Amino acid sequence: MKRHGSGRDRYCPKGSTNPSRPQGIQNRQVITLLLILYDAAAVNISYFGALWLRFECRVSMIPGNDLSAFLSFAPVYTAGAICIFGACRLYRSIWQFASFHELLHVMIAAVIAFILQTVGITALFQRMPLSYYAFGSVMQFIMVAAARFCCRFALLLRSERETSGTPESRVMLIGAGAAGQLILRDTRKSPVVHDRICCIIDDNPNKWNRYIDGVLVAGGRDSILLNVEKYRIDKIFVAIPSAAVEDRREILNICSETSCELKNLPGMYQFLTGEVSVTAMKNVSVEDLLGREPIEVRMDGIFQALNGKVIMVTGGGGSIGSELCRQIAACGPKQLIIFDIYENNAYEIQMELREKYPGLDLVALIGSVRDSRRLCQVFGRYRPEVVYHAAAHKHVPLMEDSPCEAVKNNAIGTYKTAYAAMSFGCRRFVLVSTDKAVNPTNIMGASKRLCEMVIQSFDRKIKDQKTHQLPPLFTHSEGEGGSPLLRSADAAAEFVAVRFGNVLGSNGSVVPLFQKQISHGGPVTVTHPDIVRYFMTVPEAVSLVLQAGTYASGGEIYVLDMGSPVKIDALARNLIRLSGYRPDVDIEIIYTGLRPGEKLYEEKLMREEGLKRTQSRLIHIGSPVPFDTDVFLEKLERLMAAAYDNDEEETISIVAELVPSYRPEKRTGTAETPGVSRTQAGERKVRLA
Repeated sequence: MKRHGSGRDRYCPKGSTNPSRPQGIQNRQVITLLLILYDAAAVNISYFGALWLRFECRVSMIPGNDLSAFLSFAPVYTAGAICIFGACRLYRSIWQFASFHELLHVMIAAVIAFILQTVGITALFQRMPLSYYAFGSVMQFIMVAAARFCCRFALLLRSERETSGTPESRVMLIGAGAAGQLILRDTRKSPVVHDRICCIIDDNPNKWNRYIDGVLVAGGRDSILLNVEKYRIDKIFVAIPSAAVEDRREILNICSETSCELKNLPGMYQFLTGEVSVTAMKNVSVEDLLGREPIEVRMDGIFQALNGKVIMVTGGGGSIGSELCRQIAACGPKQLIIFDIYENNAYEIQMELREKYPGLDLVALIGSVRDSRRLCQVFGRYRPEVVYHAAAHKHVPLMEDSPCEAVKNNAIGTYKTAYAAMSFGCRRFVLVSTDKAVNPTNIMGASKRLCEMVIQSFDRKIKDQKTHQLPPLFTHSEGEGGSPLLRSADAAAEFVAVRFGNVLGSNGSVVPLFQKQISHGGPVTVTHPDIVRYFMTVPEAVSLVLQAGTYASGGEIYVLDMGSPVKIDALARNLIRLSGYRPDVDIEIIYTGLRPGEKLYEEKLMREEGLKRTQSRLIHIGSPVPFDTDVFLEKLERLMAAAYDNDEEETISIVAELVPSYRPEKRTGTAETPGVSRTQAGERKVRLA
């Protein structure tokens, strides 16, 4: 039988002479031998040169006894020096990567060899002139070090020649500290980076007009724009991980006024872990321009509150709902129930969580918060202990055109979900609300204010032990069915609401819209140049929602601190600059005017509400506005009937009665209704007090 070659034979390249001795080993031995021969010559040339210099550079003037002592000691010293160099690893270093560490080894070897020369020749032969010892040791160190570091220098020159044909980006580095110096060195030694740092910016005036590794510190933040033009900068690297948030925001805002590509070293974590390199630089995002520290929430209390519980998230496939599911899953719940009307969203978050948490008891259910019978079925079967109600219609312009749908889904849907939660023993019900519920000028905000009032009504009835007075509101729905029997022991739930503003990156938010418009070449549409909004990221908002839920004692409206409001116009312009374009030059900005129901600014509190502190400085409690619960519930039944009859005028009229702070604009109906022509509908105006 023919035998196949061994694994070693199969992997030896064709034509290899000896597979057991790779070519790399042969090369290393040759290099070591050459270095030994060079060092043997260098140590003798150094000290002979010192003797030659001592006697006016004339060999004939060297005394015979000095020359005899040098020649007699030379073989002994050569052998000793080679042994010293070997012990100091001068023949085992890879000199093409030589650095200060290798230089230190050369210095140590030179000092030991100098001691050997001084003691040896003096003890064995005679005392030599002082200049012999001094000049000889210096020349020896220079010659030994030069041979090794010339290799590195030659490789750097060759690398520069090889990359000279590759187009380089001209870079401004902001930050002349330790992180900036590491970035500067990384750009020079990285074989895959084709960036050249042309100048450095730092706010410390003591560093101005001085050089770091040959690069000028050109000035402070006020000179950024000037130096961008002077040095024809293409990219700006921001390496100030320890800077205050306000300083970082101001510097990034100045940089965003240029057309340069921005890269940012995210923070001290990368610096402390040694991850400071060009590859660690990230594109500057809109979040970096918000002007506040990222909100960090201690998860200990949240973990204790959610661990081992059966938890349900309505609207669990949406932007807020899906992030709620992610953070809840990390807390180790006994069971997590995702409830959503949109199957694609529910499927995506279900697959994501199953992959990340294979041991999680996860249930994804399709259903509507309008469907009373489905809600009763789900609550009756799974008995969730904690419910996060994130299901809602939230698009302001769409809801202005469909006010009945806003009421049915938001207000009535919240009532039915809360009623089912109370009926089947839920212990905590957290409503995700919005700052648009404060003094609303649109039906979406008004419907969310109704949601908050529903939650407060449930809390009052439960505390007054009058849960039997809560109407089930299970008629006029898509899933009609009788109300469940209430048991007094079950009516102990805590109902709270959490109110916050716009969420960056959520479905339908302004940032993805701007990014899409920019990718298409513009124009970018802004409703008004002075419009402002509060912003936070999805994880920040959800973390605070979870934390607020742990503080719940019933009936509160928690208000999240979202920092300072941001002008949408400035946000759009920064996004354009971050994308490498110039606002109003490369990408046009068009002001379209405020949409129906849209306000110039959002408020976090109504005039009648006041703030109370909580354990967290980022979470406050809005004092509830008093209202007659029984009257509210009576009118809520009328509202539901009008909404399910699709009577828009009556629906808006009742909403205005229920929410006194609702200030609807003049409304023009456009949809055709029975008995009303398109022209008549277009002329019909509804004025509400």
